[in-house]
Amino acid sequence: MSDNSQNQMWGGRFAAGPNAIMEAINASIGFDKRMAAQDIAGSRAHAAMLGATGIVSDSDANLMREGLLTVLSEIETGKFEFSTALEDIHMNVEQRLKAIIGEPAGRLHTGRSRNDQVATDFKLWVRDQLDATEGALISLIHALLGQADAGADWVMPGFTHLQVAQPVTWGHHMMAYVEMFGRDLSRVRDARKRMNECPLGAAALAGTSFPIDRDMTAQALGFDRPSANSLDAVSDRDFALEFLGAATIIAMHLSRMAEELVIWSSAQFRFVMLSDRFSTGSSIMPQKKNPDAAELIRAKIGRIFGANVALTMVMKGLPLAYSKDMQEDKEQVFDAADNLMLALAAMDGMVRDMTANREVLEIAAATGFSTATDLADWLVRVLDMPFRDAHHVTGTLVALAESKGCDLPDLTLADMQSAHENITMAVFEVLGVQNSVASRTSYGGTAPAQVRAQINRWKEVLG
Repeated sequence: MSDNSQNQMWGGRFAAGPNAIMEAINASIGFDKRMAAQDIAGSRAHAAMLGATGIVSDSDANLMREGLLTVLSEIETGKFEFSTALEDIHMNVEQRLKAIIGEPAGRLHTGRSRNDQVATDFKLWVRDQLDATEGALISLIHALLGQADAGADWVMPGFTHLQVAQPVTWGHHMMAYVEMFGRDLSRVRDARKRMNECPLGAAALAGTSFPIDRDMTAQALGFDRPSANSLDAVSDRDFALEFLGAATIIAMHLSRMAEELVIWSSAQFRFVMLSDRFSTGSSIMPQKKNPDAAELIRAKIGRIFGANVALTMVMKGLPLAYSKDMQEDKEQVFDAADNLMLALAAMDGMVRDMTANREVLEIAAATGFSTATDLADWLVRVLDMPFRDAHHVTGTLVALAESKGCDLPDLTLADMQSAHENITMAVFEVLGVQNSVASRTSYGGTAPAQVRAQINRWKEVLG
């Protein structure tokens, strides 16, 4: 086979043949440069430790630390030239450091490996994302509390199967999402606490013979402690998987709320009006106001779910310790983090800006025989009727109202007594939606007093 035909095998993308392909598949600088700040922070902590333990001289340690700040400044100002030939962020930084300070730069890698270095960088990056996610969740919860506070006693329909079930309050519905995102907040905090062990000093997989001080580097980087097993330290990506797991559940909650906003803002529902900042118009239909932000949140969630599955599949078959497969961990996490933060910010903005249509909500709350359960409860409570019998009587009256084209409160007393002779006028007191929600006073119920109690509890929790 001729040289020309060999080149054709690789195609125009890789004119240099196998070497170019290997460089392209092996290099990670195209994406791991996002960890530059974390990489330099880890290297500065390592250099300080090398100096403090006498592994390198104080002058060399100081040169390295100062030189690394220069590298960071170049990266932050866009002056740094990244090289694919140098594979990753670690080698790019180290080579530039050598150009700045000379021979002492070669001492920086003493007592560590790129394996523990990348694990440390990645943990620091994920930890920053967990902190950012925590802040975004707290902001969204405050936005929901604001909506709940404003409409603690506004009546709206509660649904099961997207069918009108029982009246609830707007505040109660908003507080349901506060509980969801509150659990997300707990998961984020829990994941951060568990992952806060420092891999630096585990070296390639077995630790090092140099007298390093792992407690010093862990403390310098804000970790609670050094990781306890060097094999696990370099091969662990549970922290990234936990972040993606928490992100997946947050994303699912965001998608559920986005779906409701799409439905509620439709002309058929008109429960809410989204602000112009989070809506768009149609290119051909001038009457349209589309809830694009909610729809895009709903769609972007798939990327977060996909990242979770992708990283799990990367890790599932890897023997200890480090394998190059693990280079595929970062792009998935970076993309998921970007989309999660965008979705959280968009939902926060929509919730703060949206206006609930109180009148439409109340009218809708009174439709669909929404107080049928209140009627059944009254029959049990006042007439001492077994609930199954009360359920049957109520079903008979719902069928009667349906045949008359009216709702339960519109039936006459005679209509009511046709189903059970002992029903009195007092029954009509429970058939109004306001009375219905006011009666649901059990802990966590939809009664306005209960809703306000939960709002106050959450305000205390968040501080």
